[in-house]
Amino acid sequence: MNIIAISGSLRKGSYNTALVRALSALTPPEMQIEMVEIGNLPLFNQDGEANFPSAAQALKDKIEAADGVIIATPEFNRSISGVLKNAIDWASRPWGKNSFAGKPVLTAGVSVGKIGTAVAQSHLRQILTYLDMQVIGQPELYLGPASEIFDEEGDIIDNSTKELLMKALGVLAERVTNGHTAGK
Repeated sequence: MNIIAISGSLRKGSYNTALVRALSALTPPEMQIEMVEIGNLPLFNQDGEANFPSAAQALKDKIEAADGVIIATPEFNRSISGVLKNAIDWASRPWGKNSFAGKPVLTAGVSVGKIGTAVAQSHLRQILTYLDMQVIGQPELYLGPASEIFDEEGDIIDNSTKELLMKALGVLAERVTNGHTAGK
């Protein structure tokens, strides 16, 4: 089972990128997670659809070939990051060629605060529902504070967080197995 993961942060020491790496290390045997690059995408401009950028097409191709998607988002001003919104816009365009349609998606996020990206994920779920994704509602992965979850190297030190992440990966695997196959 091929899962594509997107971190909505470009920061070198990003907790959300560390979260994607942690999820990759906790996967069940039948699942592989590949993190995709979104920092190389140009800013979305509908005029660019006529000569679709190669980086945007590469993102679309990976999403279309995947069985499911994980999106780890930071919370910027009570919403998702601009770079994440940009990636979502490119992957869902041009009109009628939405690469996300029908894909199961697990949303997650970690922050330095206790509400752990809950508001950003609420906004993200609205966008993903509009894009016809199968948004996993439970478990919710609003993780924080980051200092209690990760050590200085970005490894998870909290066992209850590890258990929650493994449960979420199990739900994603079940959703993929029971309701979706690549290319559908």
